[in-house]
Amino acid sequence: MTIKRARLIYNPTSGREEIKRRLPDILQRLERGGIETSCHATVSEGDATVAAADAADRGFNMIIAAGGDGTLYEVINGLAEKEHRPPLGILPLGTTNDFARALGIPKHWEYACDLIIQQYAKPIDLGQANNRYFINIAGGGSLTELTYEVPSKLKTMIGQLAYYMKGLEKMTRLRPTELRLQAKEIGEIHEEIMMFLICNSNSVGGFEKLAPDASLNDGLFDVVVLKKCNLGEFIRLATLALRGEHLNDPHVVSFQTRQLTVTTPDYVQLNLDGEYGGTLPCTFTVLPSHLSIIVDEAGISTYK
Repeated sequence: MTIKRARLIYNPTSGREEIKRRLPDILQRLERGGIETSCHATVSEGDATVAAADAADRGFNMIIAAGGDGTLYEVINGLAEKEHRPPLGILPLGTTNDFARALGIPKHWEYACDLIIQQYAKPIDLGQANNRYFINIAGGGSLTELTYEVPSKLKTMIGQLAYYMKGLEKMTRLRPTELRLQAKEIGEIHEEIMMFLICNSNSVGGFEKLAPDASLNDGLFDVVVLKKCNLGEFIRLATLALRGEHLNDPHVVSFQTRQLTVTTPDYVQLNLDGEYGGTLPCTFTVLPSHLSIIVDEAGISTYK
């Protein structure tokens, strides 16, 4: 058996701080599986990006991101511009693990480790948003701001409930934003909208069918735009979205594209994989098969 060298980059505060309790067991399990693993614990925002870039430069055979979607976002931003991009393993130990869920990666650490030990890597698309990168979702509008308004300590203490609490508070102050969206496939949309989402997978914010046709390796974004609506209409649409029945509603515009430019006369923050991603204007571009992710060889064949 050939020993592989891996760099495990982990957020010690992810989820309910499970990684700190499980780290010795995780390292032992990987070691027994032929993966010699060294660790880097993140200490501040952006630290995982620097650590991932350093690991790629040092020639590790594999990088493992342990935490939630925020940790994964930072790691892929460290790898995206590197010529040598090692395969990426995921230990989904965060508050939100949308991307791992989309790939069918087990949430239980033992099974996730066993998947990494198998070392079956699948190329997937990345998204580029100006000079940043995302792996699962990009978006903007007043509704998308709630994910980075939730305090990290609150997320650690009460998990997913923190998002719902913040979301209920935000529903009382819904406001539309004037946006101009331009893509080759649709021409131009100039509307007042509540939010736009650029999806690389079908798993977004706990909604498994928000972009039901999204695939991680088709070279396309699936874009969902919610036009101006009132609170009652929004709640009705959210209910439809849980069943994947929202795309034919007149308040919703959906399309696929390889590149999208979004501009606005307003101040609009961007959300990339649940993290603050700068502000509009922005051009979003698909980078086809740009990064290899370790997945279950017998898993989802379409990687939707």
